[in-house]
Amino acid sequence: MPQGNLAERIRAAGAGIGGFFTPTGYGTELAKGKGRVRWSRMYVLESPIHADVALIKAEKGDRLGNLVYRKTARNFGPIMATAAKLTVASVHEIVPAGELDPENIVTPGIFVHRLVKVPRTVTGPAGFRQAA
Repeated sequence: MPQGNLAERIRAAGAGIGGFFTPTGYGTELAKGKGRVRWSRMYVLESPIHADVALIKAEKGDRLGNLVYRKTARNFGPIMATAAKLTVASVHEIVPAGELDPENIVTPGIFVHRLVKVPRTVTGPAGFRQAA
């Protein structure tokens, strides 16, 4: 499945969208058995992907579950949080409510059910991981 289709299917679930049409994948094995429609060209119907549990990684979280991400953790973490019935976020730091800058919060706490503080690790000699 193309990564864009995967991301959009997850996002659709979180947004309550019942499905969407995309030209990506039409005429391939991935489109077999799926609905099709012709507008200016052929499109394939993709359905949303819901999750029972999402395990996501964030940089920081506050006691209310609001999350701030770092780098590529922002790619799928926020949309997975919205598409899951239960979201567990591993964070490097848990701060008091109100300490995170509201402009930097990507995932609101309403989508996060559990926070787990996980120490940051670094790669040491011979590639072994160790606590930072």
